[in-house]
Amino acid sequence: MQRTLPAAVVAALLCIAPSTRASETDARLEIERLRTEFEQRLRQLQEDYEKRLRALEARSERVGDTGLSARTADATGAPAVPTASTPSGTGFNPEISLILQGSYQQRKDLAERGLSGFLGAGHEHGSERGFRLDHSELVMQANVDTNFRAYLNAALVDGQAEVEEAWFQTLGLGQGMSVKGGRFYSRLGYLNTQHPHAWDFADAPLMYRAQFGERFSHDGLQLSWVAPTETYLELGAEAGRGDRFPGSSGGGNRNGAGAWTLFAKLGGDIGESHSWRAGIAQLSARPLARPGHWEDDAGVETEVAWSGLSRTWVADFIWKWAPDGNPVERNFKLQGEYFRRREGGDLSCIDNTAAGGACAGVSDRYDSTQSGWYAQAVYQFMPRWRTGMRYDRLDSGSQALGPGFAGVLSTTDFRPSRWSLMADYSPSEYARLRVQFARDRSQLGLTENQITLQYQMSLGSHGAHRF
Repeated sequence: MQRTLPAAVVAALLCIAPSTRASETDARLEIERLRTEFEQRLRQLQEDYEKRLRALEARSERVGDTGLSARTADATGAPAVPTASTPSGTGFNPEISLILQGSYQQRKDLAERGLSGFLGAGHEHGSERGFRLDHSELVMQANVDTNFRAYLNAALVDGQAEVEEAWFQTLGLGQGMSVKGGRFYSRLGYLNTQHPHAWDFADAPLMYRAQFGERFSHDGLQLSWVAPTETYLELGAEAGRGDRFPGSSGGGNRNGAGAWTLFAKLGGDIGESHSWRAGIAQLSARPLARPGHWEDDAGVETEVAWSGLSRTWVADFIWKWAPDGNPVERNFKLQGEYFRRREGGDLSCIDNTAAGGACAGVSDRYDSTQSGWYAQAVYQFMPRWRTGMRYDRLDSGSQALGPGFAGVLSTTDFRPSRWSLMADYSPSEYARLRVQFARDRSQLGLTENQITLQYQMSLGSHGAHRF
């Protein structure tokens, strides 16, 4: 019995050993199978997240102020001072940049400059000739926290500082919604949101001078919504103080809003090389005693003040081309805008009889319907070199003065126009040199050849411009 027990134990161990080895082999196979399955699922998950991330990035590029895709934004949309893309700043480390601008201007020595046939934005004196320092722009921007982003643009010139923009914008509201508040350039038209250093020419089109003096901004709120569609679609509304032309300081001195804007933007890509965007907008304002200047029937300039309802419609379109979506070597941009403004209200002519004028403080009705447009093309024919042409045209349209102004004020039927040619060279992404020639017929009885030499320099971190 004692001899039989060890033999049985040995036999049992011999039977268990192969079974154990088989179990270990099965365990290793199971581990390998699980590892392979895990790696496959991880790879699939990673690919899925990368696709979703790319889709979100593409949509994000469409949502904000950037327009369409990043490729589209770069294609021929290089700013007047092209800059490298930089990471977004934070509240403790904001992006700070400084844009320096200066020029040499050859003009006629005119005491007054204006747009004949248009009751413009205030008094335009003859511009400075020769060498001049244009205003510089100091820009600061950063994410305040996970909910807001803030932006400041201050124009600096000859010891003065003017706040051009100072706003906050919401982040992450979802559903394509965004709210902006503070002082901001309206989404009315295409060029209106751009600062001078982002223009393709040394000056603004005549239609912007006629509409807004140069550009239109709100002190107020903007609500925008980007549709979750493949084609870029943005709808928005703005409510503001209304103290800027075509509004007035008097019209802005009220509870509530003195100016309202509605806008819609639509755009997309056509293949790899083409992209486009179109927009339409309306601005309504109620100026009170908006100042202006008028030459009366005695040939003496008089001050006038207008109060009423002003409505402006703006349509814009831009098309960009870059071979295979790469704008580095060559690109082309074609853009144009059209505006139509209708105003109806009362005009007061300030007494100028002491200076020999014909106005003795008369007040009566003044209604007008006026329009204008521009079209421009800019072609980068080789790296860092561009050339462009622009044509401006305005129509003083129909203007109706009340009978009280008979023998005092008369309207002018005139269509201001201007041809401009430019060429610029960017020795680096932070500098641009430009020469521009213009043949200007914006004043009745005057044809002026204008030459502008301009430089622009960018210092510091400066984000990409909108599409």
